[in-house]
Amino acid sequence: MNHLSRLLSILTILKSKRVVTGPELAKKFEVSLRTIYRDIKKLEESGVPVITIEGRGYSIMDGYMVAPIMFDEMEVNALITAEQLIAKTNDDSLIQHFEQTLQKIKSVFKSSLQTKGEMLESKMRVFKNDTDPTRTSSLSHVQMAIINFKMIEMTYQAKGKATTWRKIEPLAIYSFNEKWIVLGWCHLRQDYRAFRLDRIQNFRILDEVFQDRHFDLAQYFVRCSEIEYNP
Repeated sequence: MNHLSRLLSILTILKSKRVVTGPELAKKFEVSLRTIYRDIKKLEESGVPVITIEGRGYSIMDGYMVAPIMFDEMEVNALITAEQLIAKTNDDSLIQHFEQTLQKIKSVFKSSLQTKGEMLESKMRVFKNDTDPTRTSSLSHVQMAIINFKMIEMTYQAKGKATTWRKIEPLAIYSFNEKWIVLGWCHLRQDYRAFRLDRIQNFRILDEVFQDRHFDLAQYFVRCSEIEYNP
């Protein structure tokens, strides 16, 4: 990657993340940390409002706009592939919102890329051995609750157990064996619990906000043998 391409890529990354560290950029582009420092200085000299956050990394001032992103053929192919993979998931809300997002992205494709993207769509299929027809439509709502620290009320029926009313602080979400599972602090059990979305019978996102518990998903999986792991 030449110098100009790297500068444009760094700018794109800075716009896509809240904070980016120097070592993170150095690893990404396989250059020295000193080179990244010089690149950041070049961006600043060219008028890009890069903010240095002491002890954390770099960010860009809110409201700064860059020229529309140009996609290459492999990036378009990746998006078309993702579209077909997501279309086979069991959550209708994810499918709907990804289709809306991709439609906006496709609107900036050059006509030649649109043509090739449509060609790939016609020449690729993703098949799924759907042994469980159960579908959900709550994933997008749960994700919103997670990022906005909103409580969730719900009725839940674990396998072989009676239905219970739960109030949880949604903290993270993951997929296992094509099942989406939300991890949260359960007020009924006063502990961390995992809930399969397809076993939630009714739910409501509350206006009530909970305090950030700084939940570490990686550490959760390390400790999963100590707490209820399989919902």
